[in-house]
Amino acid sequence: MQATMRKRQNPVMLQRSVFHQSRHGSRESESSSKKPQFHLDLWFYFTVQNWLLDFGRPIVMIILPLEWFPLNKPSAGDYFHMTYNVITPFLLLKLIERSPKTLPRSAVYVCIIMFVMGASIHLVGDSVNHRLILSGYQLHLSVRENPIIKNLKPETLIDSFELLYYYDESLGHSMWYIPFFLILFLYFTGCFTHAKEGKAMPLSAWLLVGPSGLYYWYLVTEGQIFILYIFTFFAMMAIIMHQKRKGFVLDSNGLFLFYTFCITLALITVWVACLWNDKILRKKYPGVIYVPEPWAFYTLHVKDQH
Repeated sequence: MQATMRKRQNPVMLQRSVFHQSRHGSRESESSSKKPQFHLDLWFYFTVQNWLLDFGRPIVMIILPLEWFPLNKPSAGDYFHMTYNVITPFLLLKLIERSPKTLPRSAVYVCIIMFVMGASIHLVGDSVNHRLILSGYQLHLSVRENPIIKNLKPETLIDSFELLYYYDESLGHSMWYIPFFLILFLYFTGCFTHAKEGKAMPLSAWLLVGPSGLYYWYLVTEGQIFILYIFTFFAMMAIIMHQKRKGFVLDSNGLFLFYTFCITLALITVWVACLWNDKILRKKYPGVIYVPEPWAFYTLHVKDQH
């Protein structure tokens, strides 16, 4: 009796399994047939918020009247930085979600946590640093060489300001930018498609790649992260050559990132060539790698002339 019931149930179960397999197969065929689309919305949001909240942050602090934001209160630039610290991790997570390749979630989460910590550390140090600029602090000089710092009494106060500079320019930048570039690189590893399906960037991507490359020039020079940038760029080139041997090429999003980094490298080369013989900046940035900060150039050659 039980054997006959099993025989009667088997055709029904087979039909269900075939139905589920067909649905699963159709989904796989649909997903495989989808061509990579350019993420115009995300790249546009990245470009706008980078220029507005990061590059525009110190400019807003200079333009707005000091009476609106007293020196013992957060400035407008600080609020810009807080907004950046919230929006950027969200956009990075959305970018990872759209990656055609499944990326290691643990690595992504750790990078996002480190990014938020580093950007928050930089928020505090940079806030005090820009307040010092309003009091006469000169960015093209070291901490101990600044006129408003070198005569402080007791001298241990100078050590405190050097600690603040370390948190701002060294620790904060490292914990901010290393996970940021690592996430971009992880996303870049999934931006490949078959050579037959590869296509050039759309017009919208070409319109964004210039402003994006110019911003990353500012990010690399002002953040003093040229080594991190150039290692990321070389890693991207290595991935491109490795995937090319397998018959894969960059999709539109990968091309956008790669061309952005190419434009950044060209702009950095021009920037360094123009300031190569600047003796004062050479003194602040000794060593083999000489990449002056734009705001140091501003306080040295622009601010004093107004």
